[in-house]
Amino acid sequence: MLPSDIDPQSRCRLPFVKREDLDAEGQKLFDMHTDPKGGTIRGLKGPGGIGLHSPGFSHASRPAGRYLRFESGHSPRVRETAILISARMSNSQFEWAAHEPEGLSVGVPQNVIDVIKHRKPLDGLEPVDQIIIQLGREAFGDRKVTPETYAKAHKQFGTRGLIDLIALMGNYAATAALLTVFDMQLDEGEKNILPLP
Repeated sequence: MLPSDIDPQSRCRLPFVKREDLDAEGQKLFDMHTDPKGGTIRGLKGPGGIGLHSPGFSHASRPAGRYLRFESGHSPRVRETAILISARMSNSQFEWAAHEPEGLSVGVPQNVIDVIKHRKPLDGLEPVDQIIIQLGREAFGDRKVTPETYAKAHKQFGTRGLIDLIALMGNYAATAALLTVFDMQLDEGEKNILPLP
């Protein structure tokens, strides 16, 4: 049973945008979101559909998101580990449901996913996974990054790589905020796989 303020089709507080209600630029964005090769995991459900209610925002944010996900030089495994720790620190069920399978498909090991999901100690993980997870826990949980964590992250990724990694994580934290405000629900029959909190 959905909350009373949730649209049953979009599964959030906003209905789907109608393509015909958008200007030419908005229609191009709509088409990108509905194209399976358009770079979004969930199409119009979730942040893509929410963003189309502000085509200017969607138009401006899409290139940054694309750069951070696909063009910054981070491997898919590093990218998805960073997204998962960001989703976890935001307790975003919707992001987690989209990115746990994506992470597995690009080689994030199940034990890394479990450490993030269940907030377990980092012992036994590869150093790069430890660094990403610790950085996310400190930046988004403690709101302070220790000199030791910063030094390890900077050594691992370099200045540009670290900026891009944190920008990616911040981008997903911002997406989690959109999903929270508009109360994005999981798909019907989809099980919540993220223990809360």
